[in-house]
Amino acid sequence: MSGTLVLNATYEPLGVVSERRALILVLNSRATMIEDSGVVLHFTGGEISLPSVIKLNRYVRVPYRHAVPLSRRALFARDGGRCVYCAAPATSIDHVVPRSRGGGHTWENVVSACHKCNHLKADKPLKDLGWRLRSIPREPVGAAWRVLGTGRADVRWVPYLEPFGVSSATA
Repeated sequence: MSGTLVLNATYEPLGVVSERRALILVLNSRATMIEDSGVVLHFTGGEISLPSVIKLNRYVRVPYRHAVPLSRRALFARDGGRCVYCAAPATSIDHVVPRSRGGGHTWENVVSACHKCNHLKADKPLKDLGWRLRSIPREPVGAAWRVLGTGRADVRWVPYLEPFGVSSATA
C-alpha cells in the first residue's frame, strides 16, 4: 500500500497517510474521497476503491510551521532529482561551501549532486573549480513542500499541489 494525500476542508494539503487510514476516515464520514487510486478491495459485502486523495469534511486548524525540515528527500524534490552542477540524475547531497570550510547544513548551502560531481568537487569552493550552480538554492516554502518532503508524491496529487507552488516537474 502506498500513501494518500490528505487535504483540509479548504483543499490545503496537510500531509500523507496510509491508504488504510484514509479508508477509515472515509468510511467514518470524516473525509470524502476526491481521487481513487485504482486499487479495489474485495470483501464479502462487495468492493471498495482505495483513495489516492481525500478531503476532510471539517476544517482542521494547523499550527504555523516556520520551516520545511531539511531532508534528503525534500532536497531531491526541490532540485528536481537532478545534479545542480551538470543536470545528471542526483545520487548524493553536496555542501556548496564545504562544512570543513565553515559552510552550514542549511537549505541555502545544501544541493543535490551526482556522484561524479560530488567526488570531483570534494571540499573545494566552486570558484576554484570554475563551476556555477544551475539554480540558487533556497528554502522551499508552503504546505505542499511538507508533502513532497516525504518522497512519496503521486502524479494524481499534482492538481491539488500546484496552487501551493509545486509544478508537475517537481512531483
